[in-house]
Amino acid sequence: MVVNEIDEGPGFADLALGPELLKALTGLGYEEPTPIQREAIPPLLEGRDLLGQAATGTGKTAAFALPMLQRLHGDPHRVDTEAGGGESGGLVLVPTRELAVQVSEAMHRYGRDLGTRVLPIYGGQPIGRQLRALERGVDVVVATPGRALDHIGRGTLPLKGLRMIVLDEADEMLDMGFADDIEAILQETPENRQTVLFSATMPPRIDGIARRHLREPVRIRIEREAPAAGEAPLIRQSAYIVSRAYKPAALGRVLDVEAPTAAIVFCRTREEVDSLTETMNGRGYRAEALHGGMGQEQRDRVMGRLRSGTADLLVATDVAARGLDIEQLTHVINYDVPSAPESYVHRIGRVGRAGREGVAITLAEPREHRMLKTIERVTRSKIAVEKVPTVADLRARRLELTRAALQESLMEDGDLDRFRVVVETLADEFDLVDIALAAVKLAHESTGAAADEEEIPEVTPRTQRPERGPRDDRFGRDERRGRRGGGAMSRVFVGAGRSAGVRPQDIVGAITGETRVSGREIGAIEIADRFTLVEIPDGAVDEVVAALRHTTIKGRKPIVRRDRDDAPRGRR
Repeated sequence: MVVNEIDEGPGFADLALGPELLKALTGLGYEEPTPIQREAIPPLLEGRDLLGQAATGTGKTAAFALPMLQRLHGDPHRVDTEAGGGESGGLVLVPTRELAVQVSEAMHRYGRDLGTRVLPIYGGQPIGRQLRALERGVDVVVATPGRALDHIGRGTLPLKGLRMIVLDEADEMLDMGFADDIEAILQETPENRQTVLFSATMPPRIDGIARRHLREPVRIRIEREAPAAGEAPLIRQSAYIVSRAYKPAALGRVLDVEAPTAAIVFCRTREEVDSLTETMNGRGYRAEALHGGMGQEQRDRVMGRLRSGTADLLVATDVAARGLDIEQLTHVINYDVPSAPESYVHRIGRVGRAGREGVAITLAEPREHRMLKTIERVTRSKIAVEKVPTVADLRARRLELTRAALQESLMEDGDLDRFRVVVETLADEFDLVDIALAAVKLAHESTGAAADEEEIPEVTPRTQRPERGPRDDRFGRDERRGRRGGGAMSRVFVGAGRSAGVRPQDIVGAITGETRVSGREIGAIEIADRFTLVEIPDGAVDEVVAALRHTTIKGRKPIVRRDRDDAPRGRR
């Protein structure tokens, strides 16, 4: 079944949930079930297996947690609290430590009046504490696959009495390399267990797990609710086409204009995360890095700073950010276009939750425009391509923020009388409007609003591959001079040559991938042992030099500059 929109349907009281659970839901302020909860709870209470596709933030945790708690509560073999020991009746597998904690806390809140004991187990936590809790006996274990398998191997997590297992965020667990661990864990569970699988996407590997381990499952797919006519979507999606050399500046410009409460910036690699974090801190932002090379203690400190408001920008890789749920998050920014539509869906699903509007922004290089179109087609959502804010846009935004700050100060009716003597003294000599203008100017400049005055060049999305002549034409044969019409050319020096394995196509690819220069515009390319000279249209030299200084060629960042010696090519 596919659920597209919310119709008038049953409330929690109509879903055959017990009084203890209904009381807990009322106390937590839950008024009516979400679509995934309405569709999943009844068959799960009946003991059916279930395969559910739903995006993050649709209420999946309660959809499987409430039936699990009710079924375990009615289990005559449930572990007795006073006696201690015994086996867990429920197991929830999740991809990350953060999600394990979130699910555990939610299940504890739902099952408080039932006396349900829930234990999260994950790497980075002292195993002794987990061993003691398991020895005393728990009803539900919420675990990452690696640590669950560790306990199974130790014999401290017996699963012979398991009644229900849930694979939450299954696609992310597979992406993180947990496929073998999941298979091994499922092999240790009883055949008559109830199995539940939730995933935001349904790649073939997920379908394969379902066929092997689920018995005639109920299939549910919850699509994001379409906004009503005239309403703004919960996630505003946009993209900016920017040359790589100007991406840090463009990111800063977008952040200044958007003014997010808190934002995650996604990068592809750890190195890019560290580099961009340093750059953004140098530009005055409170940025923190988060990637797989950091220990759990470091990760906890970073998340603590973000949640406390001492940091407002998290620069992270996909893997490191999985499972994070940050309530104050308003913006997700893709520093690069994700390599797969599924990654895009996971990233932007972190905002626009619980009725709050979120913003998803992508910084795309010209060559990545085609991937944006693919994401639009797969996700069936529109990504508006906008122009990077200009210096004038930024100044207008900063003036608006100054105006808002002054308006707030006036509305608060604070202690302004102590400044009256200054105004009255100046009023004897100057017009009151001029005095106000001077005061606003001082307030505006005190925010550092004069920074970042460099315009970011506008680039055109590359919707199709530029026409090329014969293959040799790309690499600087003399016949190309006439075909360019004799325009002025200059040479660019690149400090990498044959000894670094540089080939003509490496140079062409770097230039066309990072700038507006097409392959047909590149002139002769001369590769020596330790350097390369490449002819570029004179008007594009500065752009090419700036772009190549921020990219890598054959794995290194070479010295790049305008050639100082424009002598005939034979001289070198």
